Amino acid sequence: MTPPHLTDLPIRALTVDDLRHCADLSEDRGWLREEHKWGLLLAAGNGYGVAAPDGQGLAAACVVTRYGGTHAEPELAAIGMVLVAGRYARRGLGRRLMTYVCDDVLKGIPLTLHATPYGRPLYEELGFETTGRAEMLCGDFQAAGTPAGFGATRVRPARADDLPRILRLDAEVFGSDRTHMITRLPAFADQFIVAEEPGDGTLTGYAAAWPNMDTHVIGPLIARDTATAQSLVTAIAQGTDRPLRTDVDVRHEELLAWLKDRGLGSVAFNAVMTRDIPGLPGDWTRRWAPLTVAAG
Repeated sequence: MTPPHLTDLPIRALTVDDLRHCADLSEDRGWLREEHKWGLLLAAGNGYGVAAPDGQGLAAACVVTRYGGTHAEPELAAIGMVLVAGRYARRGLGRRLMTYVCDDVLKGIPLTLHATPYGRPLYEELGFETTGRAEMLCGDFQAAGTPAGFGATRVRPARADDLPRILRLDAEVFGSDRTHMITRLPAFADQFIVAEEPGDGTLTGYAAAWPNMDTHVIGPLIARDTATAQSLVTAIAQGTDRPLRTDVDVRHEELLAWLKDRGLGSVAFNAVMTRDIPGLPGDWTRRWAPLTVAAG
């Protein structure tokens, strides 16, 4: 019997039981294994993949995270971790998986993703347009005095009773409800902190730092202004001895310059792409870094 063509292989839903195979696929393509992140994405979102015909794990995979509305009809969906095993690359499998997810699973739903220069041409062919850019930074944070405006901001660890306020602020800034993701942050992140007015306790921002191999990734980073964002980053840096990594919207030029002055170096640029929506919803001026580029 002739084996099926690679692009005719069935696409199936992934579960948390596929976590090791997903991490193997990341490693196969030269990425970090990122098992901690894969665990979050598979729990809070939906994974789709193709079993490798040689029986060795997965030939391809991606994850979808839905926001707002209902699970069947969300207001926005983010696609991430689009990977094809090296031995099956350039044979149409990535296109087949993305076409299935975009045109069958998520048909008619506004979509977003962060694209590397390598993946961008495929996404453009599938109808995505570049609507923004993010710069990835990584390095050892070197404190250099107190951030401007630090005295006007109180930064402290988040408490359980902060969560309703955090969710309200996040929905306002992100432009869609992502309760199912944010409520996982206390268990997922090593640091989960808030910024507030010293006088009346008005919530002005929040941030998390979660472990990713030998770094701590700062995300989400939500803040009313640059000074508040700086205060949140400084507080996170004081709570870890690991290098920091984050992905900052390139329009936040002042924060990017400040981070670079304190030891973080530019690693890469990713295109923020959308389909069936002219740009990301919400308030970009208060949205500094995503939780992860894989989930928006």
